[in-house]
Amino acid sequence: MIDIRLIRENPELVKDNIRRKSQDDKIRLVDEILEYDKEIRTIRAEAEDLRRRRNILSEEINKHKKEGKDVKHLLQEVKDIPEKIKKIEEKLSHIEEKTIKNMIQIPNMISDKVPQGNSNQDNPEIRRGGVIRTFDFPVKNHIEIAEGLGIANWDASARVAGNGFYYLKGDLAMLNQALIRFAIDFMLKKNYEYIEPPLMLNEKAIYASMDKVAIEQSVYSIKDEDLNLIGTSEQAVLAMHTGETIPESELPKKYFSYSMCFRKEIGAHGINEKGLWRTHQFNKVEQFIFCKPEDSEDLYEELMNNSEGILQALEIPYRIIEICTGDLADWKFRSADLEVWRPTLNAYGEVMSLSNCTEYQARKLEIKCVDAQGNKRVLHTLNDTALATSRIMVAILENNQNVDGTVTVPKILVQYMHGKTILGSKKHHQATFKEQLKDE
Repeated sequence: MIDIRLIRENPELVKDNIRRKSQDDKIRLVDEILEYDKEIRTIRAEAEDLRRRRNILSEEINKHKKEGKDVKHLLQEVKDIPEKIKKIEEKLSHIEEKTIKNMIQIPNMISDKVPQGNSNQDNPEIRRGGVIRTFDFPVKNHIEIAEGLGIANWDASARVAGNGFYYLKGDLAMLNQALIRFAIDFMLKKNYEYIEPPLMLNEKAIYASMDKVAIEQSVYSIKDEDLNLIGTSEQAVLAMHTGETIPESELPKKYFSYSMCFRKEIGAHGINEKGLWRTHQFNKVEQFIFCKPEDSEDLYEELMNNSEGILQALEIPYRIIEICTGDLADWKFRSADLEVWRPTLNAYGEVMSLSNCTEYQARKLEIKCVDAQGNKRVLHTLNDTALATSRIMVAILENNQNVDGTVTVPKILVQYMHGKTILGSKKHHQATFKEQLKDE
C-alpha cells in the first residue's frame, strides 16, 4: 500500500497518478479514504475523551468518598463508559476495514520514467542484444524438437496431471539442471546471498507481494489450511523479513533464490496446449533486494544488467521493453521485461520481469529500516527474474536447433552437462565424456 499520509497531504497527486494509469474509476476511492480518515480521527478522539473522563471520575469518586459524599451517580457513569468505548471501537474497526479495503486498491505511485500507454502494445523497446540466426532449413518448434529427440513427454503428463505439466527426460532434464546451476553460479559471483525458501506461505505473506485478485488467479491453496503454494520465490523472500526493522548499515540486502513455482494461470492466458512456454509448474531462480529508498533506482539498473548478462552468456537473442502506464501492475513503481527471440513465431517472448515496488510491498508486511540516529522508515523492495528454466529451454531448443533435429548446447552450459555439446547425440556425448575423463 502507499502511505496514507500522502493521500492526506496531497490527494490530487494521488489522483493524477491514478489518471496516468487510466483507472479513473478509482479516483472516488481517494475521496472515500479522506472521509474515512476524518471519521477515524474523530472516533479515536471520542474514545480518548471517554478514557480521560473515566480517569477524572475515578479521582472524583475517591475525593467524594473521603468527604463522605454520595458517589452512586459517579459510579454509574464510570460503569457505563466501558460499554460506550466498546461500541466506539467496534465502529472504528468497521471504518478501518473499509479504509484498508480502499487503500489496497490504490495503485503505487509510478515513476516519471514510465512511458504513457494503454496496453502492452504500447510498451516501448529499450534495446536489443544478440544475433538473430538465419536458418537454411525449416525450423521446428520446441515441442517437435523435444518429442523428436525423445527428451520430453507431454502426453504422459497430461494423462496423470492434465495440461500445463511435463516429463523432462535425459538431455532435456539435464539441461534444466544445468541452467539452474549456471544461474546460481552467476549470481554468487555477483555477491548475492543464496536462499532456498519455503514453497508454501500463509495468506498474509502470499498476498503481500501483489494485489489479491492477481494472486487468486494464480495461487494453489491447500484445502482447510492457511497455506498456499508459491507462484514465485519472490513471495517467500519478501515475507522473510516480515515485521523486522533492519539497520540501514546492513542494506542493501541482495538475495537470489531457487524454487519450484506453481501457478493456476486462470484468466486471459489459460493453458490450452502442451509445451514448456506456459505451465502450471516450473523452476525459477529469482533476484530480490531490500534497500534504502534512495538506492532503489540504481539497484533497478543493476538487476536489469544481471538478467541481461545471463542472456548474453547463453547467447540468446533478446530485447528489453519498458512497461507503460496502462500495462504496469498496481504494486509497481517501474517495470521492464526481457524477451527472447522465438524463430518459430518470428517474435519475442517474455522470460524475465524486473520491478521496483518501492515501499508498496514492504508497508504491507511492516518491513522498515532504521538509521544510526534511530529514525525509522519503510524500505524499498525490488525483484527480477534471473532465469526461469522452462522458457529459457524453449529459447535454446528453437534458436540452437540443427538440420538433423539435434540441438547445440550453449557454450557456457557445457561444463554443467558433463562436457556434452549436442542434445540428442549419444555418440558425441560418449566421445566428449571419454575425452574429459582422459584429461582428468
